Formats: sequence, structure tokens, C-alpha cells
Amino acid sequence: MIKIFNFKIFTVFFLLTLFSFSKSAIIEKELLYDKYTLPDTYIIKIGDNYTQHRSYDWTKISNILDNIDNFTHDQYNLGSLKNYKNANGKPGAAIKMKSPPESDIYGVRRNQGIPLYSESNLNQPERYAWDGSLVKILSRNGNFSKVQVKDIDGTWYIPNRYIETLSTKRFDKIIIINRSFQNVVTLERVGGIWKIRSKNPITTGKDKLPYSYATPLGVFVTQNKLKRMDYMKFGNESEPGGYSPYATRFSGGGYFHGFPVDLPRTSIIEYSNSLGSLPISHMCVRSSASHAQFVYNWAEVDKSLFIVID
Repeated sequence: MIKIFNFKIFTVFFLLTLFSFSKSAIIEKELLYDKYTLPDTYIIKIGDNYTQHRSYDWTKISNILDNIDNFTHDQYNLGSLKNYKNANGKPGAAIKMKSPPESDIYGVRRNQGIPLYSESNLNQPERYAWDGSLVKILSRNGNFSKVQVKDIDGTWYIPNRYIETLSTKRFDKIIIINRSFQNVVTLERVGGIWKIRSKNPITTGKDKLPYSYATPLGVFVTQNKLKRMDYMKFGNESEPGGYSPYATRFSGGGYFHGFPVDLPRTSIIEYSNSLGSLPISHMCVRSSASHAQFVYNWAEVDKSLFIVID
């Protein structure tokens, strides 16, 4: 049983107007979804003996928003990396690999990954990037594009078939998922102010092979949506296992969705006490069904971002 205790010393909803060498993002509360809303600071209790202080770090979130604007506000086109189900080809082995699962030394999996080549070696990838990652396209030359991948240092060369050029030049809807605290905040830019649209408990992926992976860290462009995402039984790919409602995909097989419904049950599960506790999913991000529906309707494909942080 999980209980959340609100520190009601005082709740301040605010304008963050921190000025140093650059102006910080201004954030204020204006919810569009107001169920299961988390306070700014709270204690989570899991079972009888484990408690943890958790919070929303608004300074960190403000810096993330600024950082996205700094990355996108110039003359270059933006892109989204694409290799869902290896549709554009399973990449070759990176220079340094580890397993299991088969991945580069940074933990990015080869399966559904995007190969990143250095300028000095276009024959073998140095590492991989996650499907769905946001990139800045610096130039195109023949079969390759020179890019910057958000949150991966350096410039890289990627075969053009893995890159979808985006029409947008800025993102006004952003979902920030915190793996450490198992919470999410959705933010929408209105004029010059970022409005908090929801603050909710979630659960992310548990790193436990062979059927479960941690939700990847990074900045991802919203990929596609499924009102009902059917899944097979784990360990038996021929037998239906159930479905997850209101699924919004951001990377590989990683979706933001409502709580899974295992067969033979068919009715939607609105909420579970496991939400906001510990990572327990298979890579996806679970939320209440109604909050997943809000995100499903609110987030725009190719025009909004999922940002996963620790």
C-alpha cells in the first residue's frame, strides 16, 4: 500500500524569474488536468518500512526548458531519429559493445538504435542513439547528415534514412518524466510563460532482463498514438496478454499510457496504488487512465517533447 503525505507548511505557486547571464523560464500553475495532483514536496511510503522525500525541482525544470530553447533557436532544421522495430535497418556493431542486452558502452541498445558515426570513421558506428531522439541537422552530404543529438556531446554523422526532418522550430508542449521520483509534469508555453498543466504520479521501466528495461533517459519527439495498445503475454508472443489505454509513443517500444489491463479483464483500470512508487513497468511510463487520456489528447505528434530525467 502506498501513501502520499503532503507537506502543508505552505504551497507557493510562483513566477520563476531568476536572472543571471540569461533569463530563466517563467513557470506558473494553471492545471488542465486536476486529478491525483502531487504537491511540490511530499513523502512517499512504500510498504511498512520504506519512505522517501520527493519533490519537483522547479529550478532544474526551468533550466531544462531554457536548454531546449537554446538548442532549437537558430537557423538549423530539427529532426527526429527513427528506427522503430528496426524499420530503417538494425545498425552495425559499434566499436565498443557490451551485453546483455547488446548495447554500446553507454547502455543504448543496438536493437532499434540509430548508429552514430564519427567524421573520421564512416564505416563503423562509434555509439548509438535512442529511437525518437531530438536532433539538430547541421548539414547533409550524400547519404549522411551531420547532426547534434540533444544530450549527447559532440557532432555526429547519421545515415539519412534514420532522420525525419521536422516542420516545427520550437516546442510549446513538454512532458518531463522523473525516474528518481516517479513523477511527471506537463508544461505548455502560453505567450512567454510555461503553464503547469498536470503534476502526477507515474511508474517507469524496471531494469530487469529479459522482458523489462529501464525507461531511457533523453529528449524525445512524440512519435505516434494508439488509443488501445495491445500486448502479448511475456514469454509467449503468440498469446494475447492484454492492452494499455491511451498510449503515446516517444522512443522505441516506450509509450506513456494508462495502467495495463491483463486479460481476461477487459475494463479500464483508472488508478493503481503502485503509481508513484518504484519502477515496475517493462520500459513504458504508466499513469492513471484519465491522465494518460489527457496526455494522449494534449500532446501533438512531432510537435511536443518527452524529456526523461533522473
